Amino acid sequence: MEFIFDAHLDLSMNATEWNRDYRLKTNTIRKLEKGMNDLPGRELSTVSFPDLRNGNIGLCVGTLIARCVKPKNPLPGWNSQEQAWAHTQGQLAWYKEMESQKELVQINSKSNLKKHLNNWKSNPISTPLGYVLSLEGADSIISMNHLERMYDMGLRAIGPAHYGPGTYAYGTDSSGGIGEKGKLLLKKIQELKLILDVTHLCDLSFWETLEFYQGPIWASHSNCRKIVNNERQFDDSQIRILIDHNAVIGMAFDAWMMTPNWERGKTKPSDKGLLIESIVDHIDHICQLSGNTNHVMIGSDLDGGFGKEQCPEDLDTIADLQKLGYILNRRGYSDNDIEKILSKNGILFLQKHLPN
Repeated sequence: MEFIFDAHLDLSMNATEWNRDYRLKTNTIRKLEKGMNDLPGRELSTVSFPDLRNGNIGLCVGTLIARCVKPKNPLPGWNSQEQAWAHTQGQLAWYKEMESQKELVQINSKSNLKKHLNNWKSNPISTPLGYVLSLEGADSIISMNHLERMYDMGLRAIGPAHYGPGTYAYGTDSSGGIGEKGKLLLKKIQELKLILDVTHLCDLSFWETLEFYQGPIWASHSNCRKIVNNERQFDDSQIRILIDHNAVIGMAFDAWMMTPNWERGKTKPSDKGLLIESIVDHIDHICQLSGNTNHVMIGSDLDGGFGKEQCPEDLDTIADLQKLGYILNRRGYSDNDIEKILSKNGILFLQKHLPN
């Protein structure tokens, strides 16, 4: 089996908000949720520690997420940055407890990345799953001192915004620039040499950020607007400038991002004949723009607030990401290209930009 690096999983959100014990098998989590309808994707989860192992997904980016909403903003979120900060600290406490239980190991430097990869290669059964800590949306960063504290706790990647207008930038389904607060945040991110995640930035915030920021950039989970015409995806000019910045772009497996004209909560995978292979169209498009396979990785987002109802038909659990290697081979990708897409591109990026 190919080793897989998944650049975007909302592990702590599912543990602390959705009450999912990821140590259990995915089917067990589904049974425990039988009859529940409080959140989309109940009874239909696709992610668990056992299935990450079954899919040889030994390294991932694990997020912290807590949106802060301003008055009249209809999106769910916290009413103050202090509440959002406290929520991320609760999520972080879960990661730390999973570390103490030997389920996870935090990857925050070049040296422990190398050690983890060697350990996984020699003994994948007993090696904890590796995770790189990322903050999806920076609303919880009350001050730059708080960002320094998060760095000391292991934070290595950060996205300035999520959905809607944020404290430091405008995200998906909103419009606006980064302003002075956003520039202050970017300056601190650059000083700390964090990885900047440009996923979820609205177009104006994206372009202002790319003009201002000089540090390492990736997009953990974003697909191609050429295929799915929505601002959540990147258009060709955005993809080209990310390529120019030596960025990598993670392919997301959320159905409405994979195929056009998907209505969330209404369209079913069978209605569209949506398969894992659909993501290869997005991969192909980026590779055609770049002229190589150096700028694509996997950022599945498979536990990002949805389940099997919003996944490819042939994906039962996250372990089925292994099917992508066979599909890429059938589509003419070499073994080396497949390794780059499934793990090597993202790992090389981490090896370059994690601290020593």
